[in-house]
Order: sequence, then C-alpha cells, then structure tokens
Amino acid sequence: MGSNMWFSRASILLAVCAGLAAWAQDSPVGGAPAQAPAPASVLENTGKPMLLPFQCSDEDIRSAGLSCSDEEPCANFLELSVASSAGSRILAAGNLHTDSVTLYSILLASEDGGHTWAEAHERIRGGSLDHIQFHDAENGWISGQELSPLPQNPFLLVTSDGGKTWKQRPILNEATENRFGTILQFSFDAKDAGRLIVDRGAGAEGGRYALYESPNGGENWLIKQESTKPIPLKTAPAQVAAWRIRVDAPSKSFHIERRQGDRWSSVGAFLVRLEPCKPPKPVETEPPADDKTKPPIKKQQE
Repeated sequence: MGSNMWFSRASILLAVCAGLAAWAQDSPVGGAPAQAPAPASVLENTGKPMLLPFQCSDEDIRSAGLSCSDEEPCANFLELSVASSAGSRILAAGNLHTDSVTLYSILLASEDGGHTWAEAHERIRGGSLDHIQFHDAENGWISGQELSPLPQNPFLLVTSDGGKTWKQRPILNEATENRFGTILQFSFDAKDAGRLIVDRGAGAEGGRYALYESPNGGENWLIKQESTKPIPLKTAPAQVAAWRIRVDAPSKSFHIERRQGDRWSSVGAFLVRLEPCKPPKPVETEPPADDKTKPPIKKQQE
C-alpha cells in the first residue's frame, strides 16, 4: 500500500520550536525513548465511548514539568490521529497529552472487530505516533517521534506478524547525527525497501531535509540525500482510505470508523478526556508510641 504526502503535528512543532535548538543542543543526548508498560487490561466495547486507563505518576509530573495540585489538577487528553488494519486486526495510534505537553504515545488494537481493545505496544514517554502503512498482511510500519522539548529521535515501529508485536527502530545515527527531527513522509515499495524524509529543522548541517533509505524493512537507515529545500518522495498512487478517525463533539470522543461502500461505520470510540494528573498523596506513617503505652519493664529477680 502506498502513501501520499502528509505532514504531522510534530513537523509544525519543529518549525515553531526551531529557535530553541541552540539551547536544546546542550541537553544530554538520551538513548531510546523511555517506555511505560502498557496496561494489561482489556477494554470492552459496550456501545459507549471507552475510557482509556491512565494514572499520572509523580515521574510523569516531574518529567513533563507540570504544576498540578488537588485544587487545580492537570487535565489529560487522548488524541487518536490514524487508523488502519492488518488482516482482522484493527489499529489506532496517537498520543496522550496535557494542554501543553505530550506525555506518551498510544497504540490500540482490536482482534475481534472492535468488540474488545488493548494496547499493542508500550507507551513511549513524550512520544506520538502519526502514520501507518502496511505493505501486506504481515509487514507494517508506524512513524513517530518524541515531542518534548523539541521534536526529536524520530523512529518507526516495525512489525512482521501483522501487528501482533512491534519493534522500535531509530532513524538517526546517535553517534554521528543530531537527534532533532521529525518524519515528514515515508513509503515502503516492498517489505524490505523503504524511504523516508526527515525535517531536521532550520540550520541543520547539510540542509534541513534529508532522504533516508532502508534495505532491510526499516531495521537500519542510511542517508542518501540532503537539501535546504523539501525533497519529493515518489510513492504509489494514493488509494481510497478504508479507515478514518472522526472526532464526535456531542460525546467528546474519537470514533474509529471503517468504510463500507459510501458509508462509514464506527467500530469503537474512546473518550478524549482522561483522568487528570494530581500530586501523589503523602504516605501515612504510624506515629511514635507514647512512653505511657509501652509495657512496663520487669526487673530481673536477683
């Protein structure tokens, strides 16, 4: 399946935040994005929008730089941006975020036509997923990047078993390349041959835009072209979309919909608003026992 030109929310953030790049260069270069284990619970679709489990931790508040209190908790939201399918498996991807900060990526999957849903990959701290392509029923890719404090560490989630399991693969070489950038577009013409365009931000050495190619299904990427101007990416003709994400204002939810002829039918809906972030409750400790409550000390008989 080919994909036409598309631009992610992350590319817009990259342009806005380009002026911060000099400051961000001084921050430590991290390795793979931090991940939070996906909840093991399975959500049942009863016909009403489902609430995605999310409990904000003290580390979430600290790493995101949030100021949350019991009186003014930090609101959290789900954002689904793309849906697709592989065989009978339905997938929907996006992120969890506050009003100002992206907290985690999210990848949802259903294997029974939308009756039940579960998370198909660990949540990636600060990450967001924004495009899905399957070449066939088994081989597929999802593009993503971290969005805080700048779009950085672009990556692909790669599957070779129809989306049952996913492996995270970086695009940039941490040893030789700046880690800042976002994937503008990618396309696989075969299960082993892929290309993508990365926007590395204004002032990037060699040019803002870079073309990468992978000879092994997205496991590794080699830079092929750099330019100060956008690089076109040849793709197969766009096909009629079989899936879409629709925002439903009355129910304040995202609907995952499948095309059936000229109509769209919902296979599942998820509430936009999640549980808010609040400071952790202090751990209650037992007060020290008063001397009067202590049992009397018996004297040893001589």
